[in-house]
Amino acid sequence: MSTRRYILDTNVLLQDPLAIYAFDENEVVIPAVVLEEVDSKKRNMDEIGRNARYVARLIDELREEGKLHLGVKLTNGGTFRVELNHRSFGKMKEHFLERTNDNRILAVALNMRIEEEEKQSGITVTLVSKDALLRVKADALGIHVEDFLSDRVVQYDRMYTGYKELSSESKQIDELFENKKLLIKDSPISNSYPNQFFILKDEVNPSRSALGMTSKDGNYLESFVSSEEPIWGIRARNVQQRMAFELLTRDDIPLVTLAGKAGTGKTLLSLAAGLYQTEDLQKYKKLLVARPVVPVGKDIGYLPGEKEEKLRPWMQPIFDNLEYLFNTKKPGELEQILAGMGSIQVEALTYIRGRSIPEQFIIIDEAQNLTKHEVKTILTRVGEGSKIVLMGDPKQIDHPYLDEYTNGLTYVTERLKHLSETGHVKLQKGERSGLAQMAADLL
Repeated sequence: MSTRRYILDTNVLLQDPLAIYAFDENEVVIPAVVLEEVDSKKRNMDEIGRNARYVARLIDELREEGKLHLGVKLTNGGTFRVELNHRSFGKMKEHFLERTNDNRILAVALNMRIEEEEKQSGITVTLVSKDALLRVKADALGIHVEDFLSDRVVQYDRMYTGYKELSSESKQIDELFENKKLLIKDSPISNSYPNQFFILKDEVNPSRSALGMTSKDGNYLESFVSSEEPIWGIRARNVQQRMAFELLTRDDIPLVTLAGKAGTGKTLLSLAAGLYQTEDLQKYKKLLVARPVVPVGKDIGYLPGEKEEKLRPWMQPIFDNLEYLFNTKKPGELEQILAGMGSIQVEALTYIRGRSIPEQFIIIDEAQNLTKHEVKTILTRVGEGSKIVLMGDPKQIDHPYLDEYTNGLTYVTERLKHLSETGHVKLQKGERSGLAQMAADLL
């Protein structure tokens, strides 16, 4: 008999439709109100609606295994049931009077916990929710509560940064400078990922250092100098920006992910590298810049004007960076330049889904607001000869069911970091202005 019973909140199912299989051989319970909430989302034409429809089909298939209110066996050895009872507000009314859906879920969890304690069954009742305030309310009622963590590709502070700083012998730094590469096979660095950066600090003279990137075969640490030269007037201002420029300008790395808080230069560096390779080197036919329209998955709606006029407020951060790169001074000057060039396209993400995009330098801004499904959809549309850059700040999430550890940018970074075709760097230092850096750090 199961010793743990998990009651799932609606947001768990809308985040991961297969969540009912994530609790091993234990009992999974869905309150009736959760079914009502899922039903209210199934007509949405976004990721949440897609997941709601998937959950509905999945539960309908389980109905063939038996009566859902009595419980059915799952393929992983656990059981699943829809809870129709335990809805009484008798124990809730002295704490939370309003009969909201959240409070109805809390009532089910509270009544179940009390019942199992009275029976001394030894069954632990746990409410699982991604809603922080619901978890706080549950804890106040003495209900055991957890966040849903099975959809996280990385835990807490273990997120991949793309680089490491190591103490090194002087002779190793000398060899890297002289030979442009350093044999690292059978050394601690050999356990690194492809295209991972290392900052070697001289153990005798800490002010002396060398920067290298692991080779694709993992045998060497290789130095590079390409990022020291300005690209479209933009020069790397710190070591992480040098790393980013190296990844952005390499032909053999078609997927680059950049993470960092506001002002670290993600957008400006990517646009400069894209313009350089598209306009100057003509490696790509077009530079495509896309950004999710917030809220993610929604269309731009009934704003007045043509598509370009509707998009301008959402895409303004991109245009700000382009105005800086083209050094425009007059209103409308940037639009004239872009129209004359014809090789730069700025789009909302809504308009690039479903397309095949060959021989283009693609930049996806605010990728932290993409779900796993959405980012997979985008990457599978990248055509032959294209390079794609995903960038954003995982700490700034606008999507209601995503967090720092479950968003599309983190998902791609962690799942693909072992591939030689990918590269990642986390930008740390803000370069927008002293005031912007102070605000990002202290506010």
